[in-house]
Formats: sequence, C-alpha cells, structure tokens
Amino acid sequence: MSSKRNHAGTMVKSVLVAAAFMLAGTTVALADNASKFVPGTKVNGVLVGGMTVEEAKVQIEGFYGREYNLSIKEKGGVTEVIKGSEIGYQVVITDGLQAVLAEQNATGRVAGPAADNAHTLKSTVSFDNGQLEAKLKSLTCVSGSSITVTANAHVSPWQQGVPFTIIPEVQGNSVNIGKLEEVVKAALNSELTEVNLEEAGCYDTITVTSEDAGLKAQCDALNRVREMAVTYTFGNQSEVLTGEEICSWITGMTEGVIGVNGEKAAAYIKSLADKYDTAGRARVFHTTDGRDLSLAGSYGWQLNQAGETAALIELIRAGQTLTREPQYTQAAADRNNDWGGTYIEADMAAQHVYMYKDGALVWDSPCVTGNVSKNYTTPEGIYTLSYKQTDRVLRGAKQADGTYEYESHVDYWMPFNGGIGFHDASWRSKFGGAIYQTGGSHGCVNLPPNKAKALYSLVYSGIPVICHY
Repeated sequence: MSSKRNHAGTMVKSVLVAAAFMLAGTTVALADNASKFVPGTKVNGVLVGGMTVEEAKVQIEGFYGREYNLSIKEKGGVTEVIKGSEIGYQVVITDGLQAVLAEQNATGRVAGPAADNAHTLKSTVSFDNGQLEAKLKSLTCVSGSSITVTANAHVSPWQQGVPFTIIPEVQGNSVNIGKLEEVVKAALNSELTEVNLEEAGCYDTITVTSEDAGLKAQCDALNRVREMAVTYTFGNQSEVLTGEEICSWITGMTEGVIGVNGEKAAAYIKSLADKYDTAGRARVFHTTDGRDLSLAGSYGWQLNQAGETAALIELIRAGQTLTREPQYTQAAADRNNDWGGTYIEADMAAQHVYMYKDGALVWDSPCVTGNVSKNYTTPEGIYTLSYKQTDRVLRGAKQADGTYEYESHVDYWMPFNGGIGFHDASWRSKFGGAIYQTGGSHGCVNLPPNKAKALYSLVYSGIPVICHY
C-alpha cells in the first residue's frame, strides 16, 4: 500500500513538473516571438501582449467599440454611465503600434511585473454628436426630478401695482449643460473612463447675491421708473404716460442701463401722432362770411415720431417726471386751431381775399382766381406762404420751340402752393365777380397792384393761407 502511494505521488510530481516546463517553454516562446508584443503590453489601456500589430489594432479598436464606458461622478455619490455603444463611440489607432513592437525588440523584449509595457498612442476618436446630446439630456443630473435650479438674486418681474423687489439667490444642484457637454467631449476624445462633474466645474454657481450693490441700484432705478410720469401737452389738451404703463415696456437692465422695448415706446408715440397730428387732415375753418368748412392741406402739426421715441426712452432711463411738448417735424402757428389769429383767407366763391392779424381784419381785396372753364381752378386747402419776392417773371410750361406758354412780370410774388401764389396783375382792370369762371388765371390769385403791394408788406414766410369756396 505504501509503495503504491509513493508511486502515485511521484507521478503527480512528474506531471506538475512537466506542466511547469511546458508553461515556461510557452512563455519563453512568446517572449522570443519578435512579431508579437511581449506579455503584459498595454496600449491605450488595452492588453495586447502576445498579439501581432494587426491583431493589437483590432483588439484596441474593438474594445472601445464594444466595452468602453464613461462614468459620470455626480454630487451625493451618484454615478451615471455613458456607454460607448449608445453614442457610436469608436477609436482608431492611427500610428505607433509598429514602433512600440520595434522598441520592445530593440531593448531585449523585457516582460514581467517590473517592466513598464504601458503605452499611449495617437488615435482618432469619433462619436455621434446627436446621440451624445440626447444621452446627456437624459442624465438624472440634467433632467431628474430632484434637481433644484441654481439662480442668482434678481429683481422681480413687473406686476401691476406692485413695487420691484429683490428675489434672493438659490444655490441648487443644477448642471450647466454647455459645460457638461464640453467636459464629456474632452473625456471622450482623451479616451478617459471617468469624469467628476463637481471637480470639473459643471454645476451652476451663484454669481449675484441679494447684497449685490449693482442689483440694489437696479431695483431702485426700476422703482423710480414705476413712480415717474411724462405729461405731453398739445395746446389746451394733454396726455399722461404713467410709470405703471412704462414698466410694462421694460426688458431688463444691462450694465446699469434700463432696457426699453422700442416697439412699445414707438407705438405709444404713434398713438399721440394719430390723435394730435393735423397736417394733411381735415379741420374745421370758420370763414369770414360765417360758415364752418371742413378743409385739409399740408399745413399743420406733424409729430417727429422717431425723435420723440428716442427722447422718451432716455427719459425713462433717467426715471424723470416732467411735462413736455413733443418734438415736431412740422409746426403750425397755434396748437389749438393751427392757423391761430394771423392768416390769409382766400374766399374763391366770393372772389375776395382777407388778412387777419391777431384776430383782427387788417387787409382785404377783391381777386381773380384760376380759370374754371380751362380747368385751372385754384385748389382749396390749408397752406402756408413759402416765401415772398419782388420783381419776378412768372412763366408757364416750356413748349417745344423753347418758348413758354406765358410770361408775366409781377412786382410782388407770394407763393403758397407750389407754383400758385398771390401776385399783382397790372394787366387787369377789374377784379372780383364772376371773371374767374371764364377769364381767370392759370391758378394764381390775381390782386390789384396797390392791394398786392400792401399785402406784401404784411405777410411773411410761414403765415397760414386758407383757400376755400
């Protein structure tokens, strides 16, 4: 029995020794195979010992394509994982494997625990940006129900009847998606397997507290606007723009400057122009003979909408309460009735012209206006005297032979509607009546010479001229 046990033990030992020699032989053969990497070789974190260059390339690229994961370390010890397969992750070794093998062969193919056979080679990383973006948005740290959004202290939004106040800051656990994407892409491109969001600065942080001096100044400025008022005057009438309405136009503040919605400010100014502009619109004129006529014309008030909108925005930013007359691109004599008390009235039905100064009649004369039968009828309307000039030759349209339809010398020329104006007509012996029906002018208002001279001494550029029938 004893000899059998000894024999069996000897056989086991022989097998173990033989196995050891066989293993040692394999290792030596592997280490001595110059076409393969020595045992323990790692390239970009992947074991490639015993592989040829081509096999190693396939192994490395296949590993990243199949097994690569990026761990996302978050606050509170939470870890989420982005799998390479979820984002089409691929790594392609562009060069260097052959050089690593050549170096191992040149330095004696040293293997074992003491040998540093870890290598990092240049590679090309690719992944699907769309899939990555979707994955990032699905992370619990981005879209989870337990997220508290970090918020700076800020001024409260406008509410009707409520003063502006400072809403305190909130330190939450929200992630800046832009920074997260930047950090994750950098890790993917570097073939890292882990990122720490807190260490990488991916969490939103407070930059403005409720004690911020600039924020307090903004709140005070907005409350000044809320309490301000701008009163626009239009003669005997006025319009008040309240601070409460203005506050609904405010878009925020940038570097201490109040942002104002320009479209809303412009719309308000336009509403004033629509209501109070008179140029080109019909107005009621009380004639010398006691009638009330509705007349239109170019003379009148026209608000400078662009200029006044810009001025209003500056007033808002200053929080300034004041009473103001708006800017005009065109002004009339009086804000209440345009022509005021000093004007010229041409009653073409009566063929008579009147001049009033401060409400009193100071001059009048019969006249002859445009020839109705030849369609030269003098147009009615509200105009203004363009200028006045002495010793002028009036000419009609230039004809094919170079002459003019007519040429008339006048001593006193006072135009008010393009080429239509008051002037002396020494060639006429009679004025007034029905002469204008068939023997009238080319559109001008003809006056007796002495009357034209007297009118010339009274009028000035800009005086209103009102023509009617």
